Amino acid sequence: MFANRNKPEAGITLIANNCELTGDVHFSDQLLVNGVVSGNIYAREGSKAVVTVSEKGCVNGDIRVPSVIVNGKVTGDIHSDRHVELAAKAEVKGDVYYNLIEMVRGSRVDGNFVHIGADKEAKQETYTPSREETPRIEEAEEEDATSISKPAVSAFHTRTG
Repeated sequence: MFANRNKPEAGITLIANNCELTGDVHFSDQLLVNGVVSGNIYAREGSKAVVTVSEKGCVNGDIRVPSVIVNGKVTGDIHSDRHVELAAKAEVKGDVYYNLIEMVRGSRVDGNFVHIGADKEAKQETYTPSREETPRIEEAEEEDATSISKPAVSAFHTRTG
């Protein structure tokens, strides 16, 4: 007749649009941010937590949650070992560490994208020119300096749309 009282029920935590929370947030199920969070957001270890930052939501801090959906503003890094979804009005100013990512047309990221595997270790990709792409010193002295092309390595800034 009654549910198992030993197992806590999954719940949704709402930070309403008329609410501003200052400090870190720790949760384990679902978090919906319609207001402002000035602090970091953490999922409990081993949980299948999901955080959603709605169109009116704003997070000023890092997010470390298995699944992240953003349609508002995030100023800070996003760390997700499962799934990141950047909806049409998402604005992220920080690096995005992801296993799987979806970006909808119109979303913006001002930072780096770093793919991490399922083992949760960041495997930041760095560019190392091959031997063929690196001119020898003798060859470089013979060629005009403007004709040598060097690969550009910089932060990945993206705006779709």
